[in-house]
Amino acid sequence: MLVSFLGSLPLGTLNIAAMQISITDGVLAAMLFSAGSLLAEIVYVRISLVAMDWIRKQEKILKALEWVTFFIVLALAIASFYAAMHPSVNKNVLLDSPMPKFLLGLTMSAVNPVQIPFWFGWSTVLFTKKILLPKKNHYNIYICGIGIGTFIGNCVFIFGGLLIANKISNNQDILSWVIGGIFALTALIQLFRILRKKDPIHKMVKEKEAASTPE
Repeated sequence: MLVSFLGSLPLGTLNIAAMQISITDGVLAAMLFSAGSLLAEIVYVRISLVAMDWIRKQEKILKALEWVTFFIVLALAIASFYAAMHPSVNKNVLLDSPMPKFLLGLTMSAVNPVQIPFWFGWSTVLFTKKILLPKKNHYNIYICGIGIGTFIGNCVFIFGGLLIANKISNNQDILSWVIGGIFALTALIQLFRILRKKDPIHKMVKEKEAASTPE
């Protein structure tokens, strides 16, 4: 729970999206979005616990998801900048899609493979130290902790976003510029990691090589 909470605090696509949804559509919509993204994360973690070797081999799929994530974040940035330049548009076009917020969060989280190496690495460490054992009850408690930690972390952004919005209620365009800038920076970092081979695939390959190297 602690690792999940701290891991959800750095600015990212999903927590910033949840914050923007809370501002434009309310807390309930943001909660549903977070619940959808959380479900995808839990499924990824559960699969990674029992299929680590298989996941390592899916380089092409993960590479494609890396590019999909980049274009989604870029589109979110453009939509936020558009809203900032057009005061009559107070919502992000993509986040205001007719798709139910739960499904929107599930979809955006499912195509975001950044969480795979994060939990892959932590699970490996916990397995190595015998803290996490290959038992069903261990897996269930571990996943529950992850879910609670991520949800609390998202709540920080959801309610923090509302607080900020209330403070600058007459300057919503400023908030749109800020959120657009965060999305744009996230897109640039994502592109940099892909081009510099510092993406999730590269990390997992390195981990595999390190694990197979005799001491």
